[in-house]
Amino acid sequence: MLDITLESLDIYTIQSTPPSNANVLVVTTSKTVTRRQYSRGCSDGPIVSPAFSAARTTYSSGLTPHLADNSAAEAAGEGIFAMHRVGSAGNTSNSVRNRKEKRLTYVLNDADDTKHCAGINCLAVLKPPGPDGNDYLFTGSRDGTLKRWALAEDGATFSATFESHVDWVNDAVLTGGNALVSCSSDSTVKVWNCLSDGTCARTFRQHSDYVTCLAAAQNNSNVVASGGLGGEVFIWDLEAALAPVSKSNDANVDECSAIVNVLGSPVSNTSLRPIGSNNNISLHATQSQGYAPIAAKGHKESVYALATNDRGTLLVSGGTEKVVRVWDPRTGSKTMKLKGHTDNIRALLLDSTGRYCLSGSSDSMIRLWDLAQQRCIHSYAVHADSVWALASTPTFGHVYSGGRDRSLYLTDLATRESVLLCTKEHPISQLALHDDGIWVATTDSSVHRWPAEALNPPKVFQRGGSFLAGNLSFSRARVSLEGSTPVPVYREPSLSIRGTSAIVQHEILNNRRHVLTKDTAGTVKLWEITRGVVIENYGEISFEKKKEELFEMVSIPAWFTVDTRLGSLSVHLDTPQSFSAEMYSADLSIPGKPEDDKVNLARETLKGLLAHWLTRRRQRFGAQIPANGEIPSGKDLSTRTLTLSRVEGDGSLENDYAVYPPFEFSVASPPSIVTEGSQGGPWRKKSTDLDGTEDDKNFPWWVLDCVLNNRLPPRENTKCSFYLHPCEGSTVQILTQGKLSAPRILRIHKVVNYVIEKMVLDKPMDSTSVDGNFAPSMPGGQITHPVLPPDVSLATVRAYIWKKPEDLILNYRLVQGK
Repeated sequence: MLDITLESLDIYTIQSTPPSNANVLVVTTSKTVTRRQYSRGCSDGPIVSPAFSAARTTYSSGLTPHLADNSAAEAAGEGIFAMHRVGSAGNTSNSVRNRKEKRLTYVLNDADDTKHCAGINCLAVLKPPGPDGNDYLFTGSRDGTLKRWALAEDGATFSATFESHVDWVNDAVLTGGNALVSCSSDSTVKVWNCLSDGTCARTFRQHSDYVTCLAAAQNNSNVVASGGLGGEVFIWDLEAALAPVSKSNDANVDECSAIVNVLGSPVSNTSLRPIGSNNNISLHATQSQGYAPIAAKGHKESVYALATNDRGTLLVSGGTEKVVRVWDPRTGSKTMKLKGHTDNIRALLLDSTGRYCLSGSSDSMIRLWDLAQQRCIHSYAVHADSVWALASTPTFGHVYSGGRDRSLYLTDLATRESVLLCTKEHPISQLALHDDGIWVATTDSSVHRWPAEALNPPKVFQRGGSFLAGNLSFSRARVSLEGSTPVPVYREPSLSIRGTSAIVQHEILNNRRHVLTKDTAGTVKLWEITRGVVIENYGEISFEKKKEELFEMVSIPAWFTVDTRLGSLSVHLDTPQSFSAEMYSADLSIPGKPEDDKVNLARETLKGLLAHWLTRRRQRFGAQIPANGEIPSGKDLSTRTLTLSRVEGDGSLENDYAVYPPFEFSVASPPSIVTEGSQGGPWRKKSTDLDGTEDDKNFPWWVLDCVLNNRLPPRENTKCSFYLHPCEGSTVQILTQGKLSAPRILRIHKVVNYVIEKMVLDKPMDSTSVDGNFAPSMPGGQITHPVLPPDVSLATVRAYIWKKPEDLILNYRLVQGK
């Protein structure tokens, strides 16, 4: 019989041009192949699903013949190596869904979760009514969270994280003693109990665009105003606010915890219609009991700043229209419009009586307005760039200002003398007075407290003396500032709350499991996104050089996307493309699983992400098994609650819930899940905070269908078509029936096994006498095409060596002496 080992057969292909990367095989171009240029890793040509034939032979190499049902073979985990004739009637392709499905995102952070990892946009200080309580500082960040810090003379201690926003937190105010109100670029306004463990009490979705600013009345705990990029200004009565009726009542208010009014008084249960349990993600107001905030209509462009007086009887707003608008918040009517700034208005303050208003602008000017006279009475040319933040002393006698020029100034509004208190490394975004100090937030993730010398401030600029900004014209004041070199009074802050470095650069590696990142400190790290952990910290090295070092000649479909908008790594999963990537269990080193079992990366990642939720759900609903053993899918998921699938109740299928080691997420630093279901809006929660009581309609249907029913959506481009031809001049040939089709992840050694077995099965037993040595079909010196490594996949060969849209052509030959 013919004795041929795996090593005695070479499979090679023809490429059009040598790859540019030095690690890729260098081969020559056949004269019979048209030379065409393709970029490295170009997309595959069309994949044709072959017709199946029940009469095929199953070979010992493990290659599966055609079956009547493609999905049945794939479920078995075997590599399907299908043969068909071109133009077979069995060729079909799955169509992509036309409608946009909801996305699931998970946010990773390897650093201390008690620290912010992106710039700080807002600050708020809470002082307890009694002398024995702690003062608290609240910080809102571009990382999408708010944090509470207990303040002491010698430092600040982390107290809680408020996590529900899915985008930047832009502003936050305290009102009513224990209510914290925040707004975000996710277009929502959220209400929290500021002394709670961080559970969101209510979410309002009235705004149509980013919500950029808030204002609260100190002596009227019910009044809060919100403004945003849509030109909308709303005045909310928190005591009455349930759901605006100007839009769908199911879309504009969510209740994220028990039905409790954070202002202290009970809410009528008749006005709320609960969905799910008392720890659900969404509750909706009934339309008959709906509440519509007062709309202050008049802005035609974006609103960046709001302020109100102590009683909440006057509201001022400003934005890209470069004017200050004054409103009566009780009716939403505009009372006046003040002109004077030449650029966007970024900050506003009102004194307690509501007569005087301070405005800071991108024109670098601070203006003091007398609302009774409806005019600007003073201008302060203190800064050299945009003014982003203002804070005044209780008497409104001095104003602290900061902005893009990274400088913190203290200005006497009466004498118009200014002094530079400190300079920062980053632009100043927000200020908050606290006793004898002032907290300064910047576009960095750290917050610093500086002394606030409001009484008898030193009136000096280096070599310039005191600077009477109000006595100079704008142009002369700017020249005076630029011609002097002011020396800051303070060099170091009195207290600091350190954050972590934000991720600012990333690269998804070819293996589609690793992501290389670089943060603001220059530290380069390698992440494994299927586990959400950093597997290598390279320190401060060249990002580009490390990316080149980590290059692998491997082709795996892009099944996720990544961004770093929140200062951390956000991984996005969309259906159906998320389910396009598969690997063999051997490549993932999964113990106890057959080597040839195919593992869908998205499915196993989702199981790992939702492992805690699945466990708690089984504990709660373990006895509730539907008659047909499956949960609804697609449109059927609009029912109130999903029942458990057969895999949840059937102990024999318990392994379907097993999380493999390459997909186990950290419990100590769990990822945050951001997604949206068929009701309410987007939400965010730690994966370990999901307790199984969440309403199923808060999850995308395709996620539930995957983790509960073990069903995947229809996918495209999972197969690779190719031809098998003998080397020119070779006497070794096998019989094939035209084009072949196999999974893209199929390894070349499987193709070798197939050729060997075909040679053994097709060759008559008495046609050749073989003593263990087989003569080659062509002298080795005449072979100019590359021999393919046995462990590369068809997809890799097609992307990096073949590099043409036509179907792949593989050639085989016997090698002498192997």
